[in-house]
Amino acid sequence: MMDEPENTDPLKAFFDAGRAARPEPGDALMARIMADADRVQAERAEAPAPGPRRGLFAGLAQALGGWPAMAGLATATVAGLWIGVSPPSGLAGVAQDVMAGANEAYLIDLDPDATFVIADGGF
Repeated sequence: MMDEPENTDPLKAFFDAGRAARPEPGDALMARIMADADRVQAERAEAPAPGPRRGLFAGLAQALGGWPAMAGLATATVAGLWIGVSPPSGLAGVAQDVMAGANEAYLIDLDPDATFVIADGGF
């Protein structure tokens, strides 16, 4: 086996000396750091003035997506009201079928397997 000497690193003495000598910041550097900290604290101490509060309708419009979404919502509302007040002629037949209980056609549209259940008299 080989015998190795204890001190194989030639730079170990320099690293130990560097660890032992702890550099301290100079007074000029500390004065500049403290002046900068005072300036930053003074800027943060001045809180910005609060803006005007939004109203309830403005908050609701923003929550729904802004004015483009509100325009679509208003259009759908007016169209629904129009269809409700003066329904088209084709809508009356559909309404009568729904009220009369002719629901088989709707069940077939939802589930094609309902055709077999209706044929067997399941409904």
